[in-house]
Amino acid sequence: MNPWTKAPAKAAAQRDNIATAVPEITTERLVLRLPRIADWAVLEPIWTTDRAVHFGGPFTAEAAWLDFNQLVAGWVLRGHGALTICTHDGAVQGMVLLGHEYGDPDAELGWLLTESAEGHGYATEAARAMLPLCRALYGDDFVSYIAMANTASIRIAEKLGAVKDAPHPRRAADIVTYRYTTQGDSDD
Repeated sequence: MNPWTKAPAKAAAQRDNIATAVPEITTERLVLRLPRIADWAVLEPIWTTDRAVHFGGPFTAEAAWLDFNQLVAGWVLRGHGALTICTHDGAVQGMVLLGHEYGDPDAELGWLLTESAEGHGYATEAARAMLPLCRALYGDDFVSYIAMANTASIRIAEKLGAVKDAPHPRRAADIVTYRYTTQGDSDD
């Protein structure tokens, strides 16, 4: 284990105390919970392999670790951030998040899955479970920014009732914006 993925006992206790403020969401098949350092061993390949091609990767190990930390830090800085997607047996499947990255005009509902989690509907189920939190914090003022080539994620956003919106102001050539509205809710 790398030294930056460890927390001394007193620091871990402090972390656990802070974690009680972050919501945990349970669905029929999943638990969405605050990310833990131990999750990184399963999640790292999302950033460091070709799985990251639709969001700027693959990344170096250091850049991947820093991006993961940025997503988790959103809870402290903004009151929302990433949650680890786990099946009820505790197996880590990926992440779902409400985030707001530097330079983006809107808060974003996003999802990242491990390779083994693909095709099981976990991203749709996790993102649907996040919608009430997104709406409680942002009303109808949040989106999903999706690489145009990422047809699977576009289908998920559409299943969730998001509608294609104005292009991303800095990345209109490769990113499509899907906006969530309460009128667009779908249970498909």
